[in-house]
Amino acid sequence: MNLDFVTDIFTWLAQTAASADPWQQGGVLLLAGAIPFIESYLGSFLGVIVGVPPALAVAAAVVGNIISTFLVIATASGIRDAATKNRASKRELTPRQQKIEKYLNRFGVPGVCLLGPLVVASQITAPALVALGAKRSSVYLFQTISIIAWGILFGFFGDVVVNWFM
Repeated sequence: MNLDFVTDIFTWLAQTAASADPWQQGGVLLLAGAIPFIESYLGSFLGVIVGVPPALAVAAAVVGNIISTFLVIATASGIRDAATKNRASKRELTPRQQKIEKYLNRFGVPGVCLLGPLVVASQITAPALVALGAKRSSVYLFQTISIIAWGILFGFFGDVVVNWFM
């Protein structure tokens, strides 16, 4: 992943959110939350740093992240169902799927969902879990918990940073 691209998007989102009217800032942060590797945590942090009220920043980034993650879970579920219909369970895993499967076996769905943002975007982790055969309802539940927890944590962190330096 080219980090310059993520940095450019983050910078554009910061400038757009900072210059937007208060009622538009929620939409900008909703979009930020939907972008992989920005998600609820950096979207919340960004919002608070540019002056959006923390509750709005966290809520908008979380909702954007949940919507995009749920869309990829639903898509991955449909693809997996179609691909495995009338087929034996033999499958070849990509190196990334092997890594996620290793952590799935070690930590289970809750652990992978909660710790996943430290390694890879939720929009990648969630469909990979479904593709590996994890129960969809568990992936939806624990991804939601993870997205909310990371959003609140980074929103709080952003608020601390703003109060420390301002």
